[in-house]
Amino acid sequence: MYKALVIGTSFGGLEALKAIIPTFPKDFPLVVAVVLHIGQNPNDSFIHFLNDISQMKVKEAEEKEKLRPGTVYFAPPNYHLSIEDDETFSLSTDPKIHHSRPSIDVLFETAAWTYKQNLIGVILSGLNQDGAYGLLQINEMGGICMIEDPQNAQARIMPSAAYKIAKPQFILPLDQIAEKIIEIVKSRS
Repeated sequence: MYKALVIGTSFGGLEALKAIIPTFPKDFPLVVAVVLHIGQNPNDSFIHFLNDISQMKVKEAEEKEKLRPGTVYFAPPNYHLSIEDDETFSLSTDPKIHHSRPSIDVLFETAAWTYKQNLIGVILSGLNQDGAYGLLQINEMGGICMIEDPQNAQARIMPSAAYKIAKPQFILPLDQIAEKIIEIVKSRS
């Protein structure tokens, strides 16, 4: 049974996340953790907006917070977000990775170690290679890997790098990603 979904995106990510997160049902059985590259800018207004249009609860992740299914957690600005073995979050100000903090790779790699084959990883639109090696780690641990089709993404670099490095099982246009995730989750519940 799948337990968690991790999503990484940067440039073009606001639109991409608006197309995916509101489609998940209120009883969606997975924890959802998101890294959105926004630098040091606060993401409160975007989280508030998503909360208003989504059935799941959307919030910023907090240090040592227990991960709860049916909730979407965003990495706080300027903090790496890790998932610990006891399924709590930890935040750090370790050096930037791929010029980014939070780093998608940090979230994806720690999620892969915690959830192994019970994890789904998704890379969306973005302008650097962050997330490609984390998605590879998910693949190597037996999880499901998915990318937004680079041909249709607002910024192709991130999904293209993930395609080359991680060899994802699914390459989909944005409007089919949420539907495929729900289908995969139902197939193993």
